[in-house]
Amino acid sequence: GRNRACMPSDTGDGVDIVEATVAEVHAAFEAGALTAAALVDRYLDRIEAYDDELNAILTLNDTARSRAERLDEQFAADGLVGPLHGVPVIIKDNADTHDMPTTAGSTALAESVPEEDAFVVDRLRAAGGVILAKANLQEFAFGVDTISSLGGATRNAYDLGRRPAGSSGGTAAAIAANLGAVGTGSDTCSSVRSPAAFNNSVGLRPTRGLISRSGIVPLCSTQDTVGPITRTVADTARMLDVLAGYDPADPATATGADRIPAGGYTTHLDPDGLDGARIGVVREFFGRSSSESASAAAAERVTAVVEGALEAMAAAGATIVDPVEVVDADVLAAARVLEYEFARDFDAYLAGLDGDVPYDSLAGIVESGAVAPAVAERIRESDILEGDSDRLAENVGYLRSLDRRRRCRERTVARLVESDLDALAYPPSVVPPVEIPTHQPFAELRCELAAHTGLPAITVPAGFTDDGLPVGVELLGRSFAEPRLIELAYAFERASDHRRPPERFGPLESATNQ
Repeated sequence: GRNRACMPSDTGDGVDIVEATVAEVHAAFEAGALTAAALVDRYLDRIEAYDDELNAILTLNDTARSRAERLDEQFAADGLVGPLHGVPVIIKDNADTHDMPTTAGSTALAESVPEEDAFVVDRLRAAGGVILAKANLQEFAFGVDTISSLGGATRNAYDLGRRPAGSSGGTAAAIAANLGAVGTGSDTCSSVRSPAAFNNSVGLRPTRGLISRSGIVPLCSTQDTVGPITRTVADTARMLDVLAGYDPADPATATGADRIPAGGYTTHLDPDGLDGARIGVVREFFGRSSSESASAAAAERVTAVVEGALEAMAAAGATIVDPVEVVDADVLAAARVLEYEFARDFDAYLAGLDGDVPYDSLAGIVESGAVAPAVAERIRESDILEGDSDRLAENVGYLRSLDRRRRCRERTVARLVESDLDALAYPPSVVPPVEIPTHQPFAELRCELAAHTGLPAITVPAGFTDDGLPVGVELLGRSFAEPRLIELAYAFERASDHRRPPERFGPLESATNQ
């Protein structure tokens, strides 16, 4: 790596960008202490200095600086152009960008530049955001390690020898290490929430239908959703204000269009949000599922941290209802439909690309040998390439799984109503990040309740294990109850203050200010 003593400073102009929030960035713009172009330069310096170790970034946007300069001109004339004016955003590389490749982490798509931005990317740009870079992900978003044929393995920002979870591990590690201001992930089961938890950050999986899926490389269209990954609940709320909204190309968003709060999500940043709240503890989601995938001691370390988080919620005025039984674990697991939808949805995405992509199917890409071995093996071990996706409408197994999903949703909402609960609480993963090259055990993630019901869930930093590994706590709410989840999460964040930057990625130092 470069000699850090000779690097530009993160604090040379008096503004420390490590842990900077959107509000702080805008305050620095207003005070004349920082420009958007200087901010882009500062983050690019950090990526150059630190990403060799972290391996979170796939592609830099070579137009980011000129975009920032234009925003500086607009700011001088008219002030902020939108809620993310000049804010450098890290995008998970499964969201279409018209000016950069969209690869899903696969060498097979390395040269694929879509003609149009994904709906959410368009929204981010319209809000004044600067797309700084695209992040590594688990190839095709299929898995929870963040390994891809194009990018290799991303590392955890808090322990470079461990996994960052997945599939949005590149975004989460980059945001945790302050390589960008805010980021996007996508979540089919755990993919926004566990990487955020493993990297001491905030991740929100929204209600199905709140955020558009158009222009996202699909994994399982009835479960896929985009979600923000940020360092603070306030920045998650601000991102949600930009990302949520109706998209004619994704009819599901019609259900969420009139459920967005009139004043926006940032009006729900209530430090007293836990006072009088009722939180149900899904006790069956604690502790390991399999002795093969984790030690009892590893699970106990996570449980201890989450118990502390529940105590902090109670101290902030919440009533903790413990335990609350929600759904039968076997029925919940049997509601999985990914193996039915993946090939169908991915092949449809390939068919919609106008560029010169050398493959027309997931099967063709897997057979080519181009896929990361760990991902290809998972695909081959499943039934993903065996099914007849043209006849899903009459596939009894698929229809049964969809019906189980409906029942899980009804049962979960009923339990929230019967017990008068604002949210359910549980760990996003019951074990800490595992050491590379071990694969993060999917069996120990607790992602399926939100994924299979379509209900919203937010993970917030809950603290650290005794050996310094981040742990999150997840809160799941009723349909389109994001405003309430933000109130609860913000109040917990304010009461507990567990967010801290990873020590290895501190401010860059210059020779003049050491």
